Amino acid sequence: MPAFPAFFRRLHIVAVAALGLASLPAVASADPVKNVILVHGAWGDGSNWSKVIPILAAKGLNVTAVQLPLTSLADDAAAVKRAIALADGPVVLAGHSYGGSVITEAGNDPKVSALVYVAAFAPDAGQSAGSLNATVAPSPLAAEAKPDAEGFISLSKTGVYDDFAQDVTPAEKQLLYVAQSPTNVKSVGGNVTSAAWHDKPCWYIVAAHDRAIQPALEAEMAKTIKAKTTTVEGSHMIMLSKASAVAAVIEQAAH
Repeated sequence: MPAFPAFFRRLHIVAVAALGLASLPAVASADPVKNVILVHGAWGDGSNWSKVIPILAAKGLNVTAVQLPLTSLADDAAAVKRAIALADGPVVLAGHSYGGSVITEAGNDPKVSALVYVAAFAPDAGQSAGSLNATVAPSPLAAEAKPDAEGFISLSKTGVYDDFAQDVTPAEKQLLYVAQSPTNVKSVGGNVTSAAWHDKPCWYIVAAHDRAIQPALEAEMAKTIKAKTTTVEGSHMIMLSKASAVAAVIEQAAH
């Protein structure tokens, strides 16, 4: 925001006081945000951001990649809120896939200055990642997601290799498959209680070749939340296959 000349700053203060509006929320600072918290999605962990982290760190940003328990939306949001509490100033939250639901819930914290959705779900209050996904035809990955008796969902090898991360290296595919974190239905099926995107500036990255979330649904969610939107030619795991493009959008949100 351009700085007001001194006269206009004084005039603004007098007008606010006269109208009894001094209790209005302060305008967000134009200074760059130094803290970024990265939130992985279902079947993932913090290492999913391994290529984005050094790019952001080289730009002088303080980066934290949380480890979600993936046991429920409430548990996952609590993990992000703990990370926010430890930050020494304003924070940009970036969420991938189901992590979009998590930042939508946790992003109501007053320290959060912006939200970045990376091929991610952006539910409104009363919606979940699962309910949003059910509004469109099943993605190719849907047939490769297998729940166990305790409600934890895992991906088949075919699902990881062909639909989740089809454009990463063979070694990366193997690691994603072997080290995947089974995800409880209470996470992907957990309803958001209050959607932070109503009150926070948002960025959205659509993955043009996503086979986990329909790209058309991603574009529709980006439009709904009035996000600054970038389309990247990549798979669902664009933070691995197109790390520079993802990092660039997160940096924009911080500045």
